[in-house]
Amino acid sequence: MAGLHSSSRPSSSSSLSSSSSSSSSSSSSQQVFTSRLLLLLTLLPLTLAFFAFVLQWRGGLTDPVTRWSPDPFQFPGMDNPGSNVGSDRRSGSDCVDLLGRSKSPAFPYFKDWKFDVGSDLNPKICIISSTSAGLEQTLPWIFYHKVIGVSAFFLFVEGKAASPNVSKVLELIPGVKVIYRTKELEEQQAKSRIWNETWLASFFYKPCNYELFVKQSLNMEMSIVMARDAGMDWIIHLDTDELIHPVGAREYSLRQLLAGVPGNVDMVVFPNYESSVERDDVKEPFTEVSMFKKNYDHLPKDVYFGNYKESTRGNPNYFLTYGNGKSAARIQDHLRPNGAHRWHNYMKTPNEIKLDEAAVLHYTYPKFSDLTSRRDRCGCKPTKEDVKRCFMLEFDRAAFIIASTATEEEMLRWYREHVVWTDKELKLKLLRRGILTRIYAPMVIIQGLRDSGLFGSVIQSAQTTPSKDVKSSNTSRVDKPGMISSRKIGVKETTATARRILEIPNETSYNSAIPPLSPPILDDLYIEI
Repeated sequence: MAGLHSSSRPSSSSSLSSSSSSSSSSSSSQQVFTSRLLLLLTLLPLTLAFFAFVLQWRGGLTDPVTRWSPDPFQFPGMDNPGSNVGSDRRSGSDCVDLLGRSKSPAFPYFKDWKFDVGSDLNPKICIISSTSAGLEQTLPWIFYHKVIGVSAFFLFVEGKAASPNVSKVLELIPGVKVIYRTKELEEQQAKSRIWNETWLASFFYKPCNYELFVKQSLNMEMSIVMARDAGMDWIIHLDTDELIHPVGAREYSLRQLLAGVPGNVDMVVFPNYESSVERDDVKEPFTEVSMFKKNYDHLPKDVYFGNYKESTRGNPNYFLTYGNGKSAARIQDHLRPNGAHRWHNYMKTPNEIKLDEAAVLHYTYPKFSDLTSRRDRCGCKPTKEDVKRCFMLEFDRAAFIIASTATEEEMLRWYREHVVWTDKELKLKLLRRGILTRIYAPMVIIQGLRDSGLFGSVIQSAQTTPSKDVKSSNTSRVDKPGMISSRKIGVKETTATARRILEIPNETSYNSAIPPLSPPILDDLYIEI
C-alpha cells in the first residue's frame, strides 16, 4: 500500500505541472492577442491619416498665386511679423497705395482682376446702385459680389464716384456699367411714367433722403431695361455700404441661393443685419467689423422683445436705421421698382418669399466721419421740425442735428454712446442670446482680395490705360454734363402732372412705395397681445 501511495504521488505532481503549464500558455496567448489588437488600433488611424495626406498632396507643385509671397496666408486680425504692424495703409502718396498690394499671399480664388468667370453660369444676377463713394469702398464691394456670383453692376454715380480718377477705374472693370447723372439722364428720367403715377408721389419735390429715394427709384426703373438687354435673370438694388450674405445654400454663393428659388417666386426678400462697431476709429468697415445685430425676422419673438430695451441702448429703435431688408426680383414683363427696398409688377402682385438664413449686411455709421459726411450732403436746418422733412428715420435726424451743432469732442462722445458697443458684458450677453452675431466670411474674402493685390492691380491698370481705350459700352455720359437736382425734374409740368394724377383710373392706382422702415417696437407686441 505504501508503494502504491508512493507511486501515485509523482503522477499527481505531473498532472498539476501540466495544468499549470497549460494555464500559463493560455494567459500568454491572450496577452499577445491583446497587444496585437492595441497595435492594430494604434496603427489604423495613423495609416488612414497618412493615406488622406497622400490624397491631398499635390506633389510639391507650386500654386502660381503663392509665388507672390513666401509668407503663410493670414486671416484678418493676425499680425504679420514681417510687416509694420499698426502702420497706416493710406499713408502713401500714390493712389495705388490706397488699396495696394500687401506681402501676404493671394486670395485662393484669384486668377486675374478681370474675373472672367464665363457667360454660361446661371442664373445671371445684376446689382443696381446709386453711389457717390470712392474706390476704397466701391472696389471691395464690387469684387466681393463678383466672388459670390454677381455678373453685372449698373452704377449710377455722382460726387466722388463720378470724378475722373474714380470713374476711369470703374469703367475698366468687366461687367460694370457706369451711368453719370447728366442733363441728358435727367431729361430722360423726367419722361418716366413714374411721375404720372401715385405710388411714389408722396416723395416728390422734397430734399435730402426723399430726393435720394426718388432718384434711386428712377435709376432702378432704368436698370430693369438694361438688365433685360444684358440677359440678366435677377436684379437687386443695393447700396455700396451693404453686402449680400448668401448663407443657406450648399456653398457661399448668391448664384446657388437664387438657383434654388422655385420658378413661381417673383421676389426674394433678404432681411438686413446691422453692423455693431466696437471701436470709434474704424477705417475699413468691410474688413474691421465682424459683429452684427440680427433682424427681427431671424429671431424668436420672445428673444427679440425680451431684449429690446438692452439692444436699443437708448436709441430711438432696435436698429439705427432701416429694418425692412432689401430684395431681389426676377426679370420679367411689367416689373417696376417699389421704392429702394422692394420691387413690384404693374400687372400682378408679386409672389414674394423671405429668406430664413441669408441676409443683407448693412454697415451703418461704421466710421465716425459718416456723421459729418451725411451732414455735408444735406442743406436742411438742424432743428427738430426741419429735419422731419429731410430724413425719414429718427436716428438720421438726431445724427444730423448733432453733426450740425456740436463740437468735434461732443460729436465723438455722442458717437461712442449711441453707435459704438463698448460694454463688453452687454455684448457677451446679447451674443449668447442670439441678438448679436459674429460674421467673418465677407471680412475674410475682402481681406484676401486686398492681400492678393487685386485692388492695386485694377487701379494700376486704369492709370496705364489711355482713356480712349476704355470700353464705351461700360459708360453712359454726354460731353457737356449739366447737373440737375431730381427735385426739379418735372417742376415746370407740376400743374399738368397733378392734373394727370387726378385723372388716373382706379386700376392704375397703386399702394405707396415702401420706404425704409424701422423694426417692430415694444408697442407692436402689446398690440398683438
